[in-house]
This record gives sequence, C-alpha cells and structure tokens, in this order.
Amino acid sequence: MSKRGMVETGETVAFQPLTPERWNDLEALFGPRGACAGCWCMWWRGQRSEWERLKGAGNKEAFHALVMRGTEPGMLAYMDGRAVGWCAIEPREAYPALERSRVLKRIDDEVVWSVTCFYVARGYRRRGLTVRLLDAAVEFAGERGARIVEGYPVEPKSEKMADAWAFTGTASAFRRAGFTEVARRSETRPIMRRVVAVTATDG
Repeated sequence: MSKRGMVETGETVAFQPLTPERWNDLEALFGPRGACAGCWCMWWRGQRSEWERLKGAGNKEAFHALVMRGTEPGMLAYMDGRAVGWCAIEPREAYPALERSRVLKRIDDEVVWSVTCFYVARGYRRRGLTVRLLDAAVEFAGERGARIVEGYPVEPKSEKMADAWAFTGTASAFRRAGFTEVARRSETRPIMRRVVAVTATDG
C-alpha cells in the first residue's frame, strides 16, 4: 500500500506499511530511545515485567525480529522521503496486554483490529498527521479483511498534557478520523471504533 495526500499545512505525505525494507526508516524515526523510554512499540505485546526487563535494546531486538518475520505491525508516514510518523495497528490479539487491562478489556465478541500507538517526530506534531495516519491505518486494515478498527485514545482534562502521555492518540483526533465512542470505563480513556467501508470489490 502506498497512499499520498496532504496534511493540514498543505505538505504532501505518503503512507507505507512497515516492512523489513523500511526498518531503517523506523529506526531513524524512533531514535536511540525507541520513540519513548526504550519502548520500541512493545508496551502492549507482553507482560509489564518483561517490558521492563527488555526496555531499550531488548525491546528493539524483539520488535525487529517481529518485522523481519514478515509481520506488518503498522504504518509509516513519509514527508520529503523521510519517515516522520508512525501508527501501530494489528488484530487485537497481537496485543495481549489489552486483554489484561481493566479499562481497555473487550467490550463484545466482535473481531477488531486495534490502533495502539502513535509517534510523530518533533517539528511535525500538531499538524494533522495523526488523523491522516488513522485514515491510512484503517485503509490498510480494511485491505487485510478488517471490518472494525478500534482505538484507545486519551481524553485529556487539560490541553497542557505532555505528548508522551498521548501515545495512544487523543479522542479528538479519533473523532476527526470518523471514530465514535463505544465504551468508557475511565473518565479519560474512551474506547472508539470505526467501521471499515465495504467496497463493491470486497465480495
């Protein structure tokens, strides 16, 4: 999948799934800290104790191995040939930590794909890129058979919330991308969904 469009500033952005050939692009985007605190997008994939033990190099190795096995765990946004944004999306089963969450546990038996993480490079934030990443992620999932995409954003009480605390996205961005709230077990953590459009060629 390659999709091009414009962000709010009028700049051209392209979207591509993360593949082995694009690992170096993700590595450059995440930098030495693995996006945040050595996470390397492994927060939702295992036990918290395991995440702490592997934080940094271990998480990077684990995520790299997953990508090298052919899993496409999300979408990269490119501007001027450089990866400037990331959105993690896979079937919910890829994120066992969601199942252990009191706030984010399943609400029904529907088969869903889950958007779990965003990372946008400094200098490219607050320019509408998260919304565009969400649109690209929904299209990506739909091409792979998804019919419902689910997200777990924050609904901050203050606009001064640090970017690091919004790694699952903000509810306002999800609303702008066509998601609607379906559950809320915490004041600041709605569960939101978007039904993937079925085209005439879907069969």
